[in-house]
Amino acid sequence: MSQIKRNIFYSGILTTANYIFPLLTYPYVSRVLGVANIGVCSFVDSIINYFLILSMLGMNVVGIREIAKCKDDKTKLQQTFSQLFSINTITTTVALIILLIAMHTVPKLQENYHLMWIGVLKLVANFLLIEWFFKGLEDFKYVTNRTIAVRFLYVISVFLFVKEEQDVVLYYLLTAGIILVNATVNLLYAKRHVYFQLTLSFLKEYFKSVGVLGIYAILTSMYTTFNVAYLGFISSDVEVGYYTTSTKIHTIILMMFSAVTGVLMPRMASILAEKKYDEYKRLIRKSAAILIAFAIPTVIFIELFAPIIIRIIAGDGYEGAILPLRIIAPLILIIGIEQILITQSLMPMGKDNAVLINSILGAVVGIAANLIIVPHLVSVGSAIVWLLSEITIMCSAIYFFRQEWSKISLN
Repeated sequence: MSQIKRNIFYSGILTTANYIFPLLTYPYVSRVLGVANIGVCSFVDSIINYFLILSMLGMNVVGIREIAKCKDDKTKLQQTFSQLFSINTITTTVALIILLIAMHTVPKLQENYHLMWIGVLKLVANFLLIEWFFKGLEDFKYVTNRTIAVRFLYVISVFLFVKEEQDVVLYYLLTAGIILVNATVNLLYAKRHVYFQLTLSFLKEYFKSVGVLGIYAILTSMYTTFNVAYLGFISSDVEVGYYTTSTKIHTIILMMFSAVTGVLMPRMASILAEKKYDEYKRLIRKSAAILIAFAIPTVIFIELFAPIIIRIIAGDGYEGAILPLRIIAPLILIIGIEQILITQSLMPMGKDNAVLINSILGAVVGIAANLIIVPHLVSVGSAIVWLLSEITIMCSAIYFFRQEWSKISLN
């Protein structure tokens, strides 16, 4: 079996696990905690995710891309890892300082002080996770085995300890704790390949790429994470619960296609670096065929059976999530197209400026639509905003992809 087939096999197992475990825990948690507590957790987590973005910036892309290029050269691998880890240390420190200041100055965050401190733990653990390193090495077997073991432990813990509505803090602690356990295992395992060393002699292009793609991630959050945060500030925890329940279901489903994207990104970077354009085009066409076969029937199924899906996954009291789910269902196809165009193509090509322009357009549409629509339509408005933003991103990505495709076709 070829390496790429092995990676897709392990990524498929990982994605299936990521699909099954939330389906095991979320129906239970949504019923035990109730829609308001689900909304509180989602609001706090959306704020913490902003700081995760600031902490990681573009590391999840640049790290995978650069490690993939030098994975067979041990000396270069050590040098590249140290430089990238040092940059990530700086950005995480800045994010942590700003987060601590915000926790003590923003009234809405002070209302959820205990949850915010758990968010601090999540921020630090996510920095130490160094998942970008293992994905760059294409060590999907290790990532799969570790993730399944830790998630299994998480599922057991949720069922054992989360028993009533008042356990919302414990639930969020377990959610952050799973990242910390993964990070601890990763740090021990990483010592087989590299040693940890901070340096200030990092390459200028690394810092530039991390910065540009970091801005991309921040702008992207303006039509994803920002939706939840803005909804939480201007509306109720219940409305946040409706919206995040619909997006949770969508995310679980989209994970299945993301398995292919996660495997192909480092592979695409290696193929393009070696100028194997025929192989690149073959993989792009295969991704498109998989997406069409998966997404279109899934979208139709969700549109037809949204009430039943919500009732099964979340239970009674979540009827307000049905319409948002129907609105965002087409995003399974739209975001899948974006993953092919951006994650599998423009990013491995190093077209960071094109990626940045995509995110700027999406952010502008997202912010404007949030301010205009959400105060009137609340959770339904947030769903509409996300759909409009992603359509904008997709159209822009198609434009830039066609330019690069025509260049490759001449080779």
